[in-house]
Amino acid sequence: MASMTSEVSAAQPVGVLFGGIDTHKDIHVAALVDSAGGLVGSAAFPTTGAGYRQLLAWMRSAGTLGRVGVEGTGSYGAGICRQLSAAGVEVVEVNRPDRAQRRRRGKSDVVDAAAAAEAARTGNRTAIPKSRDGQVESVRALRLVRASAVKARTIAFGEFDQLLVTAPQQLRDQLRELPKMELIRSCADWRPNIAKVADPSTATRIALRKLARRYLALSAEIAELNELLTPLVAELAPPLLATVGVGTETAGQLLITAGDNPGRVHSEAAFAMLCGVAPLPASSGKTVRHRLNRGGDRQANRALHVIALTRKRCDPVTQAYMNKKTAEGHSRREATRSLKRLIAREVYYLLNPGALTAVPVLPSRPTSRRAAAVEVEPPTRGTTLTAASTGTPSKMEEPNP
Repeated sequence: MASMTSEVSAAQPVGVLFGGIDTHKDIHVAALVDSAGGLVGSAAFPTTGAGYRQLLAWMRSAGTLGRVGVEGTGSYGAGICRQLSAAGVEVVEVNRPDRAQRRRRGKSDVVDAAAAAEAARTGNRTAIPKSRDGQVESVRALRLVRASAVKARTIAFGEFDQLLVTAPQQLRDQLRELPKMELIRSCADWRPNIAKVADPSTATRIALRKLARRYLALSAEIAELNELLTPLVAELAPPLLATVGVGTETAGQLLITAGDNPGRVHSEAAFAMLCGVAPLPASSGKTVRHRLNRGGDRQANRALHVIALTRKRCDPVTQAYMNKKTAEGHSRREATRSLKRLIAREVYYLLNPGALTAVPVLPSRPTSRRAAAVEVEPPTRGTTLTAASTGTPSKMEEPNP
């Protein structure tokens, strides 16, 4: 049953109510505010299917329910977010509250829930949450396990290599010339006598055998996950995979960043900010400059960086662009940052092909699809860098440096 923090007033004014939910592992605290921002009531509910239904029924029993702000839609709030969305309730994700406001008001579950409801009412500090109900969620779950396996394999080989460095000299001389995989398989096939474990050479052999078998087991797990992820990502984003420098790993991460409902990111500039590649203004007085954006999804930023490095090695169009930027006086790092911004623009339109047709074209301009893509931003902002792999329209117009 719901544990009521305060009862809903029966004499509340007629109008739309806005909900807020402060999420936790075992309970969610919900609050309702009216259209003027006054607190109508609050309650706590268990994080079970029945608890979610009770929460929704409680909110609707108080009046006409508008938006509901939920904290942590990607963690503790994922379940209630899906429940509310399935019931046709508009859900917004509430970002971290303002620290100055928190210092003035203090902190409690009810205060946080009321702040989430207020954010839903005003539209401040809100974003459209990921739906987490499609194939992209499957990609996220599989990549999560794969990433942990890759990390564990790296740690295992690091320990294996360090143990080999400090091994007895006779053992080191025996293994010194073997290639990496032959060395690991050779150690995995050892049958040391565990009765002589007190001998340092035998103990080292046992440890190397354990680490070698761990490495091979993790490699097999990673290969199995790759077999599951490759067709899944190929089905979700074939144009993205057909682009120069984009593989299953980077495409999977960019799909996760966009979510099952990529339309929640309203523009390519917003997607660049989400990926942490939008240059931020840092001008003062007579100094006009931009600085590196250290925010956003750092894994998406890493994926764009990997794509940029690959293109700089093998894509002639990217190489020409880098040469042009360095000739203009930019450093290689600055040119790479601009390149990542352009790649983010290209990725956005590959994930949201409908955004190209939504761009208005003036009657005096060409009305072809290619022309519409070029005119996404005014041409006065810079040059264009053509996507040289898929035959897609040129979408990589250069942003301000």
